[in-house]
Amino acid sequence: MALFGKKSEGGLMDVIRCDEQEYLVWKWRPSGEANSTKRENAIRYGSSLRVKDGELAVFVYKQDDGLQDFIIGPYDQTIKTANFPVLANIVGTAFGGASPFQAEVYFINLSGNVQIRFGVPFFDVFDPRFLDFAVPVAVRGTITFNLTDYKGFIKLNRLINFNLEDFNKQIKDAVTKYVKGVVTNIPSDNGIPVLQMERKILEINEIVGSYLKSRLEMDFGVNMKGLDLASIDVDKESEGYAELRKVTAEQTTKTTVAQAEVNIKNMQDTQSINAQNMEETLRIQREEAQRAQKLQTETNFMGAHSLNQQTEVLKTAASSLGSMGAMDGGGGMNPAGMMTGMMMGGAMGTQMAGMMNQMGQNMTQQQNMPPPPPQIAYSISVNGQASGPYNWSQLEQLVQSGQLMQNTYVWKAGMSGWELAGNVVELSPLFATVPPPPPVL
Repeated sequence: MALFGKKSEGGLMDVIRCDEQEYLVWKWRPSGEANSTKRENAIRYGSSLRVKDGELAVFVYKQDDGLQDFIIGPYDQTIKTANFPVLANIVGTAFGGASPFQAEVYFINLSGNVQIRFGVPFFDVFDPRFLDFAVPVAVRGTITFNLTDYKGFIKLNRLINFNLEDFNKQIKDAVTKYVKGVVTNIPSDNGIPVLQMERKILEINEIVGSYLKSRLEMDFGVNMKGLDLASIDVDKESEGYAELRKVTAEQTTKTTVAQAEVNIKNMQDTQSINAQNMEETLRIQREEAQRAQKLQTETNFMGAHSLNQQTEVLKTAASSLGSMGAMDGGGGMNPAGMMTGMMMGGAMGTQMAGMMNQMGQNMTQQQNMPPPPPQIAYSISVNGQASGPYNWSQLEQLVQSGQLMQNTYVWKAGMSGWELAGNVVELSPLFATVPPPPPVL
C-alpha cells in the first residue's frame, strides 16, 4: 500500500538520490531547505527513492535509538512501508499517517575505493644484537580501503557529523601509528636485521599489512584492500648506522674465519680417518693373505707329517716285536713269541708299504696340481681419495664403468708405491677387453 492515505497540500515531491561522483558518505537534504532544522529531515508525501548499484541508502529515524532502514541498490521506487520495516512501525504509532515523517537519509558508497598516502618520518630502530646503536628509519606508502560491513561502519561512526577529510585524517594518523609500531619491532619479532630492511621491503609489507587489516576493521569499520609500502629509508649518514655497519662487518668477518677454520679441521680429520681406515684395511688383508698361505703350506705337507708320525709308531712296534722273540724266562727260545712277532712284522710291513705308496700318490697329485691362482686385491686412487681393495671381477666392473683407466693410480700389498694401472703387467688383460667408445650419430 502507499505510505500515507492521502497527499498533503502543497509542495513538490522529492526524488531522494545521490548525484555525487566521489564520496564515501553523503547526506541527502530536501531542496530549498536550510541545514540543521527539522524541516531538513522531513520526507514529503509521494517521494521516490533511487539507489544506484553499489550504493546503500540509510534512513535514520532516531539517532539515539538507532532506528534505521537499509536499502541496497539498485532501487528506484516510491517509498512504501512494505519496503521499510522500521518506517511502517513509525508511521503507525508516531505519525499516524497525518504528517511527513522525520528521517535523515545518507548514501554510502560500497563500490568505490578510498586511497590515502601516508609518510612516517624518521624514527629510531634498534638491532636486538646491538642495542647501543639507534638507526633512523622512515616509511612511505599508500593504503586503499572501502566499505563492506556498513552496519559496523555506521555503528562506529556518527553519520550526522561525518566528514570524509576528517575521517581520512583519522585513518592516516592511525596507519602512521601502527606502521611505526610494527616496523620498530621488525628486527626483534621477525629476525630481519636493520641493515637489511630496505631490501626486505616486500616481506615487511606483508607483515605490516596483516597487522593493519584487522585494526582498521575493528577501529573504523572499513575493509583494507591493500597496503603498498613505497619505501623504507634508512638514514645512512647517521652515526648509529655507521657504528652498526662496522660492528656487523667485524662480526661477519670473524664468523667467516671461524667457519673456514672449522671446515679445514673437519677436512683434515676426515682425511686422517680415511688414512687410518686404509692402513687398517691393508693390515687385515696382509694378515689374511699370510694366514691363507700358512694354511696352504700346512695342507701341502700334511701327508709327510702324517707319515712321519706313523713311522715312529711302527718303529716302536718293531722294537716291541723284537723283544717278543727273545729267550723265555728260563734262558731258552720262545717259539710262540717268534711266531707272533713274524705275523705282526708282516702286517706292519704291509702297512708301511701301503703308507709309502699312498704318500707317493699324494705327492704325485700335488706335483700335478696347478698352483693356486694369485690373489688380486688392488686399491685405486681417484681425486686423491683411496678406495678398495677390489678383486678381479670388481676391477673389471670399474673398468667398464670408466672409474678405472690406464692413467689411474693403483696399489696392492707388496708394491713399493702407487703406480699407473697401465704400467702394471698383471692388470693389462683388463684394458685389452675394454670396447672402444660408441660412434657418434
